[in-house]
Amino acid sequence: MMDKATRAQIIKTEAKRLGFDFCGISKAEFLEEEAPRLEQWLKQQMQGEMSYMANHFDMRLDPRLLVPGAKSVISLLYNYYTGKKQADPEAPKVSKYAYGEDYHFVVKEKLRSLFEIIREKIGGTIEGRVFVDSAPVLEKAWAKKSGLGWVGKHTNLINKEQGSFFFIAELIIDLELEADGPVKDYCGTCTRCIDACPTDAIADPYLVDGSKCISYFTIELKSQQLPESMRGKFDNWAFGCDVCQDVCPWNRFSKKHAEPRFEPPEELLAMNRNDWEDLNEEVFGELFKRSPVKRTKFEGLKRNIRFLSHKHT
Repeated sequence: MMDKATRAQIIKTEAKRLGFDFCGISKAEFLEEEAPRLEQWLKQQMQGEMSYMANHFDMRLDPRLLVPGAKSVISLLYNYYTGKKQADPEAPKVSKYAYGEDYHFVVKEKLRSLFEIIREKIGGTIEGRVFVDSAPVLEKAWAKKSGLGWVGKHTNLINKEQGSFFFIAELIIDLELEADGPVKDYCGTCTRCIDACPTDAIADPYLVDGSKCISYFTIELKSQQLPESMRGKFDNWAFGCDVCQDVCPWNRFSKKHAEPRFEPPEELLAMNRNDWEDLNEEVFGELFKRSPVKRTKFEGLKRNIRFLSHKHT
């Protein structure tokens, strides 16, 4: 019979073969350290209008409530870093993670393949679920617990070898595996992310006020108007924001991703400020057909672009 270490090694080898950059394993148990933190964050209303963050509190902290009989949480990182940039420095900006096809589709397919391979190679009766930024899973906490990196002062996961431009995915299964341990925090005295945040959303080191984050305003906030108090503070971001990651010294180790589906359409990179301001529904539908930008819908993106263009008038 296969031991825990052998099983874990098979999974890591297969994950690599499927294109995941890093894979780490933790025991499926209650996240004791995270419980008071999450409670405090919600109490201070730092989720803004993201009411779903307050749902399923217990499930977020205990994977065994998501997957009955869960024994292991497999955490995986999938790189999306690209050196490509939008050509016009004046154009409204889109976060790197949204340049290509929606990661939910791309990464979930790979996760499902990994699950099938685990069943084939280790045991057909294994039960579990795959998660990509979906369902109540505290993915950064699990990635940290399994040694894939530490959570930086901007609350993104930082991997010592390759920085922070990663999608995090999990596979929670009822199979015992050899677990990895956490790594040290290497942020040191650096405060670049805190100093650079255009809206002062990093309230304290390791504490982000979600309701002040540019990504929250441009993607999650559903109201027709963005708050006047934020005018001129968006640093030209129309969808998401990469500032805290762009200034992080650890991202000098970022490597270009190898996923063709994440490649940005040339038309997107070529758009100038006027093209963005004249964007119509048809072009939006074509350009962002399978992109995460669809989440904000045409009206939401137009709202963001209008909000940015006012500072030019």
